[in-house]
Amino acid sequence: MSAAAPLPPADVPAPSLPRQGEVLTEEALGFVAELHRRFTPRRNELLALRAERRARIARSGGLDFLPDTAHIRDGDWQVAPAPDALQDRRVEITGPTDRRMTVNALNSGARVWLADFEDASSPTWENVIGGQLNLADAYRRRIDFTDERGKNYALRPDEELATVVMRPRGWHLDERHLTVEGVPVPGALADFGLYFFHNAQRLIELGKGPYFYLAKLESHREARLWNDVFVFAQEHLDIPRGTVRATVLIETITAAFEMEEILHELREHASGLNAGRWDYLFSLIKNFRDAGEKFVLPDRNAVTMTAPFMRAYTELLVRTCHKRGAHAIGGMAAFIPSRDAEANALAFAKVKADKDREAADGFDGSWVAHPGLVPVARESFDAVLGDRPHQKDRLREDVRVTAGELLAIDSLEAVPTYEGLRNALQVGTRYLQAWLAGRGAVAVFHLMEDVATAEISRSQIWQWINAGVVLDDGRRVTHALVRETAERELAAIREETGAQAFESGGWQRAHDLLLRLALSEEYVDFLTLPAYELLETPARP
Repeated sequence: MSAAAPLPPADVPAPSLPRQGEVLTEEALGFVAELHRRFTPRRNELLALRAERRARIARSGGLDFLPDTAHIRDGDWQVAPAPDALQDRRVEITGPTDRRMTVNALNSGARVWLADFEDASSPTWENVIGGQLNLADAYRRRIDFTDERGKNYALRPDEELATVVMRPRGWHLDERHLTVEGVPVPGALADFGLYFFHNAQRLIELGKGPYFYLAKLESHREARLWNDVFVFAQEHLDIPRGTVRATVLIETITAAFEMEEILHELREHASGLNAGRWDYLFSLIKNFRDAGEKFVLPDRNAVTMTAPFMRAYTELLVRTCHKRGAHAIGGMAAFIPSRDAEANALAFAKVKADKDREAADGFDGSWVAHPGLVPVARESFDAVLGDRPHQKDRLREDVRVTAGELLAIDSLEAVPTYEGLRNALQVGTRYLQAWLAGRGAVAVFHLMEDVATAEISRSQIWQWINAGVVLDDGRRVTHALVRETAERELAAIREETGAQAFESGGWQRAHDLLLRLALSEEYVDFLTLPAYELLETPARP
């Protein structure tokens, strides 16, 4: 009997880009197609389970640790030891994979660079392919860039570069420019597949490996799917099993109740958990958006990491990681240094206090968004770690966290304010304008923002309207108040930018999208789903 004909590779219904053929080889597209055929059906089932679980949360108004996995939480097991390149993670820098960021992040002095294809990257086809090319070029030390002033930047030849941990898109997003039999490939499998195919062996030769951050997981079953993807990919390309390492962002409230189970599913590939602050708040709003006043969050900037329910979440994360031999990585310092020395001094002091707290709590490292913050964060962790690569020996057995403590949103004294509403509209509009123009990491009011910013903005407005929230000035949040305020803020942007830049910049389109999501009768699970339909569509004047 003759052998079965090989199945066709993924199709590319997209305009051709320079050097695209280096990424989209026949073999790489075949690998992506195989990932799609094997794992997309289960991805689809898990997305349906998300919707069912959300409906149960809405009916019950609560969450708890899973009774049927108690044996995992009570068991005696550890994740695989960290490879040498991931032993010391005291400072990690995050950012998109454009050419400038690739060079600056690798040269930054941070131990790790989170090379982001997810929330800090707008998924234009140019960004998807360009990011793959930039990372491949970096591993071969053939990358540089010249800025608008004509200054050239290149990788430092004789210094150790940051270890790359790549973050593919979440399970919910598709890549419309890669299809198999007419069906879009999940963005997660497209990003992972192309990166792993082209770089896994090269990274091993460099003494590192294919390392990943996993975003937006909502359950241990979704972690199991990723583990199965890793096992298949390694076997298919003859990479030793266990070479892959994955750090999971605990950035959904449901995942917070399954930290140990998630590590257990990934235990031969797991290297840690991360406390993703902004997406975590977004997840709280999304899951409890119609659960009444008890679950209404105040202004985004009023919810700090010292809030009782946020302390419960981070302390549980450190305890869970160290109990299982994994790294615990802290949250983002998003401040962008400016030329204002006084403002910088105040902001640096806040960043230092935040990183001091994380190091004292037992975290093994933390995130920054700008190279200028690397020394600040390093100082905080150096003071606690010294010459040790981490502090996983601090088991935090003093920590006992209950379901009620994780959900104690009403423990905050802060209340929603009109300035908070204005800020949500300002930041949401400014971020979406940039995202629709192809920029996913955006400096807004001296903070580096990503998709989570816009998610919180539109979700809080939706929740405040539907909960009938009364603001600090006595006004109730209504559709009319939101529209009136949004129009005023848009007029301010028009005056700030000038009429021509306003029209050509797509500001009206961003404004309209934000209001469509915030004022919709039905809540949209992820704003990137409708926003993706507008991406690369020219703005109309």
